[in-house]
Amino acid sequence: MPQNRSVAQLLYAEETDMGGLPLRQPLPTSQVEQHDPFLLLHHLNTSIPQSDYPYKSGVDPHPHRGLSPVTFVYQGGVHHRDSRGNDSVVWAGGTQWMQAGRGIVHSERPPREMQEKGGVQEIVQLWINTLKANKMDQPAYFPLQAHETPTGTEDDERVQIAVVAGAYKHTRGPVQTPSPVMALRLTLQTGGQCSIPIPADHNAMLYLLDGEIMLEGYGLIEGLHLALLKRDGDTCTLTARQNTRLLFLSGQPLNEPLAMHGPFVMNTQTEVMQAMRDYQMGKMGMLFE
Repeated sequence: MPQNRSVAQLLYAEETDMGGLPLRQPLPTSQVEQHDPFLLLHHLNTSIPQSDYPYKSGVDPHPHRGLSPVTFVYQGGVHHRDSRGNDSVVWAGGTQWMQAGRGIVHSERPPREMQEKGGVQEIVQLWINTLKANKMDQPAYFPLQAHETPTGTEDDERVQIAVVAGAYKHTRGPVQTPSPVMALRLTLQTGGQCSIPIPADHNAMLYLLDGEIMLEGYGLIEGLHLALLKRDGDTCTLTARQNTRLLFLSGQPLNEPLAMHGPFVMNTQTEVMQAMRDYQMGKMGMLFE
């Protein structure tokens, strides 16, 4: 008999400012450092002014090492460029998955088409920690458009589930990850219900961009909340009380020491200092914009 996981913590996505970008951040908080292997979740929903200067909006070139920054695009698009020569735009419904490995410099900006006409850009960015054994791998970048994402419906088509990474029932996502991760994008109409199987050794969490759900065994969860689940069951059953967009994530915990400084995620402070030196010496490549 499936056992629903219970909620360990419910975290509100407080508003914060990141370099002039107003966004919401439910993780980390002063009480919760991580939900291993998940380190950070940002939700940005902003208007892009018409004819904005293309190299003054979005996020300027910056480095990463030792983690996977992942961007789920919900409205508009994201133009990614990096020091490895990747240059692509992912539009609404798509996902940009970057494994920073030993180091990469990238920028994330609204596409030129959006800047010429204006529009809304809504994204969720997730940081996933990388195993010590893979932190110095070569960087990799995976742009995944909506039409390339395996998607199915359930409950008389009131539930749509797009599988980005990992396996959901009989569907496997295209993104290959260094450690086991499942990433699902759910869109639920009012009354829609689904049960998500969760691997026994995974930590799991779900973030509501909007709407409301009833989580079996817990109760009401409203939009802009992140629910961290305990590892005490093998499923998560939810019913939409309103039309809801939801991101469901699970991952095998790394259970390794964590040392973070800005965009560098390593196991020791010495490794963080080395990452900073390597970036300053140009060993992660260069990107000029």
